[in-house]
Amino acid sequence: MESSSFKPKDHLMLPDHPGVYKYFNEIGDLIYVGKAKSLKKRVSSYFNKNTGVNLKTRRMVKEIDKIEITLVNSEFDALLLENNLIKKSQPKYNILLRDDKTYPYLLITDEPFPRIFQTRRMIPKRGTYFGPFASVKAMNNVLDLIRSLFTIRTCKLDLSPYKIQEGKYKVCLEYHIGNCQGPCVGRQSEKDYLKDLEQARHILKGNLGLPKAHFKLEMQEFAQNLEFEKAQRAKEKLDLLEKYQAKSLVANPSIHNHDVCTLVVDEKYAYVNYMRVKNGSLIVSKNVELKKKLDESDEELLLTALIRLQDQFKSDAEEVLVPFEIENPIEGLNLVMPKIGDKKKLIDLSLKNAKFYKQEKALLQGLNKDKKDRVIRQLQEDLSLPDIPDHIECFDNSNIQGSSPVASMVCFLNGKPAVKEYRHYHIKTVEGPNDFASMKEVVGRRYKRLMEGDKPLPKLIVIDGGKGQLSSAVEALQELGIYGKMPIIGIAKRLEEIYFPGDSFPIHIDKKSESLRLLQRIRDEAHRFAITFHRKVRSKNAFGTQLTAIPGIGQSTADKLLKHFKSVKKLKDAKEEEIAKVIGVSRARELVEWREKNKGSD
Repeated sequence: MESSSFKPKDHLMLPDHPGVYKYFNEIGDLIYVGKAKSLKKRVSSYFNKNTGVNLKTRRMVKEIDKIEITLVNSEFDALLLENNLIKKSQPKYNILLRDDKTYPYLLITDEPFPRIFQTRRMIPKRGTYFGPFASVKAMNNVLDLIRSLFTIRTCKLDLSPYKIQEGKYKVCLEYHIGNCQGPCVGRQSEKDYLKDLEQARHILKGNLGLPKAHFKLEMQEFAQNLEFEKAQRAKEKLDLLEKYQAKSLVANPSIHNHDVCTLVVDEKYAYVNYMRVKNGSLIVSKNVELKKKLDESDEELLLTALIRLQDQFKSDAEEVLVPFEIENPIEGLNLVMPKIGDKKKLIDLSLKNAKFYKQEKALLQGLNKDKKDRVIRQLQEDLSLPDIPDHIECFDNSNIQGSSPVASMVCFLNGKPAVKEYRHYHIKTVEGPNDFASMKEVVGRRYKRLMEGDKPLPKLIVIDGGKGQLSSAVEALQELGIYGKMPIIGIAKRLEEIYFPGDSFPIHIDKKSESLRLLQRIRDEAHRFAITFHRKVRSKNAFGTQLTAIPGIGQSTADKLLKHFKSVKKLKDAKEEEIAKVIGVSRARELVEWREKNKGSD
């Protein structure tokens, strides 16, 4: 598949062919990915006079500087490619599937006497993965069933034939309690072991019919040979399988291999339920939330979620059941809207799950909002503030014996961190370890900048420190003429004392109070942000000092090398050609010659 580029004004030159289109803004960022049965018709629809009533769509169209297209063989291929590109790049105008979980898999290892265990990391060379499982509980139920039916080893021993023959191992407790047949000491052949493993594979694939037939045949053979105890054990395993199947059965077993996908929507979100059904058993049930971006239709939302979830759960479904007719069916994707019967019952079950998920989300959001409102109102009451402190800013300094002094400011809006508003500061006017003067400088710089930009001032300023730091911050506000326009407090670390300007005695908030925990969280976040920045600055300064000690390397050259190599060690290991690309041939040669002369000096 090859890509071609166009300018927006050339959209009519696009081919009347299935494919994927990508929109880029003027700085080259990918802002939207879409698929189309006809690239020419679909892309042109964005640029005609009737383009989207939707304000977001118009805003996106204004940002488009370049269009890149990729031709594919069918609309289904376009749908798959679109999904991969969105997953990889997450463009800002595409629908977001709000789900950041890492799902567990069961792995059958590729080794002598393979093991089965759970993992969240996929390394294809290790063996065959089954899943992902939407819940750990569902995965553990399957794993427990397999271990109840078969004697699969759980040890991590290397059971290479020569190690078994050399008698390197002894049987463990698992052997003595009947959970393992002792392949480590040659009491079970690999051929016999792999027969059990093959039946376990069928269970992991959701094909319970083959293991049931296997145990039924075993039971009959043992009975014919008058081995009644073994026949009874085979019967118990058959019963176990049937009970497991009965618990997971949600539909007629004749519904062989189907996916079900439904959704309910509101103004901003779509709540999707996705189910996988094999032989009447529900093997996956997953709810996800989609955030709308460009006033997408229900059909677009459903298809977007379906393709991503099928990809995530490695679906091989023969048919997908959906709650409404798809106006523009996609060749290669078998979508069916059942109206009666067992398949319709599956749609109803899925819709019930989607509606419950929507209600659950609304309830959770309401509880979170109530809690945030309650905490900041409690803080207002505890500190006797004139306004609800829905905008709080906190300052902290960081230096070690006066070296590389820096400061940080963190911002919390409605009780939550507003990371985009965080700020770092290099201390410019203070020499030596002077926390008070440093605090005065950064507070002054922060609010001078806000006033010049005509931006709102916070409802509460928090200073990490005691009376000294607080007094310095007050001086800065007085010089700007804004002292008294917003409350300011200091919080001392040792006893969590709260200081107000001009008050010799601190106040103490109940240690169990949610409002104190909020202040502590804000203070700790400011401290973390300052420390992180200080380490980075110290590391950069140390790197620069080592480089500028080299003849012919000035600060500007050192900065270039720092940006490219990140550390002196990497620079020492770099080849002359790579260094030359950064600072030129002659300087690179000087640096390498110096490096060779001083090889044994570090």
